[in-house]
Amino acid sequence: MLEQQPRKTYYISVGSGEISQVKSGSTWEYKIEATDEEVRQLRNLFDGNYSNEVENFLRAHVPFVEYHYDSSNDKYDSNLLQVYQIIYQLGDQEAKNFIESEGILDVLRTID
Repeated sequence: MLEQQPRKTYYISVGSGEISQVKSGSTWEYKIEATDEEVRQLRNLFDGNYSNEVENFLRAHVPFVEYHYDSSNDKYDSNLLQVYQIIYQLGDQEAKNFIESEGILDVLRTID
């Protein structure tokens, strides 16, 4: 039988891609309770979006490629939705309420 990993409290800033265990370390939007593995998954999504941001920056300097025809934007959007899905699953009630109020769950449901 697999042993359950302990959950720790983390503070998440989606815009900057920060994950911290220190509440006052920086500004944050969401509080979650997660295992080390769940935090690794979230970190991988943030890292992937950083790479996509670099690609998007380079694409922005190529005027004939429109935003909605660019696969790096699609990857970024997909990663961001996955981030919000994880935050919803692991977040406190305030995080869940905000994600519900913004309609992000509706978008996630149409994808599943």
